[in-house]
Amino acid sequence: MDAATLGAVGTIVVGLAAAAAALIGHRGANAASQSGVVITGSLGLVNELQEERDKLRERLVENERLLAAAYAELASERADKTALHGQITTLTAENTRLRERIVELGGQPT
Repeated sequence: MDAATLGAVGTIVVGLAAAAAALIGHRGANAASQSGVVITGSLGLVNELQEERDKLRERLVENERLLAAAYAELASERADKTALHGQITTLTAENTRLRERIVELGGQPT
């Protein structure tokens, strides 16, 4: 083989090696790019989940406040109901005494 043939073969080998290196480098760049997309997508999903969790916590706090208000209103209504039952008992007993007194005085109870 003469020098020109060796030079041509060397150029072809160097060209093939450069092409292979470029192909491998391009694949690495694509992998890194895809990895970046996956990480960015994952971070976006994590942010969405955190926002949803925060909204649910806010809703839970509001529901707890409303529940406490409902319990307070129920307790107030029960106290009112108990007071009304006491008043009914008192008035019923007073009406019974008044009817008895009317009868004692010779009248007819209504």
